[in-house]
Amino acid sequence: MDDRSDPPAWLSRIGVFDLETTGIDVSTDRIVSAHVGVLDSHGHEIASRSWIADPGVPIPAGAAAIHGITTERARREGDPAAQVVSQIATALQSLLVQGVPLVAYNASYDLSLLRHECLRHGIAPLDDPRPVIDPLVIDKAVDRYRRGKRTLEVVCEHYGVVLDGAHDASADAVAAGRVAQAIAARYALPPSAAELHTRQIGWARDQAESLTEYFIGIGRLDPEDALDGAWPLRGAVG
Repeated sequence: MDDRSDPPAWLSRIGVFDLETTGIDVSTDRIVSAHVGVLDSHGHEIASRSWIADPGVPIPAGAAAIHGITTERARREGDPAAQVVSQIATALQSLLVQGVPLVAYNASYDLSLLRHECLRHGIAPLDDPRPVIDPLVIDKAVDRYRRGKRTLEVVCEHYGVVLDGAHDASADAVAAGRVAQAIAARYALPPSAAELHTRQIGWARDQAESLTEYFIGIGRLDPEDALDGAWPLRGAVG
């Protein structure tokens, strides 16, 4: 993609979203903490809300070591899971109804896990969230052959975005939004958030197919176990 000097107008106000959880399985793991905010055109957060949830299940030590929230802390400080899930879904729906693009790094993970949590607690899920902006998918599309990892920390460093307190939902959400703004300032992205959303559906599918082929080639994946490239909600959700 060509470089550009003027970012799209829709990046002047963006929602940001991140979850910290009990694990990496979107269908069975639970929300431990979350953050929803709004950034202005300069990347300043102008509205925000954070949550700690008592997930109702033990938080594995490995997960707690990453985000710092133990089972004991969640039980002591967290609100009931159903209450937190409902409030997160309401906050995101409010932004999307206003037409505010929602930025989430590796969005298909966070949004799919949230959807499963909604269904678990009898809460109306976000069935077709849009427009969603996923800096991970976009970065892989605009700079496909760059070597190295694509974790949020690494991508922040690449685009000159400061990330203080990685794996804190607030820090990660805000950093993802600023990465999205940095990518849009550097590359010629679609002029509308709706068009970019549609482009990402294809990019995510292609990226999953390419990674599937690579993993099969090196023996890390069986041919019948293709990676799920559905975006922004993973397939067979519900």
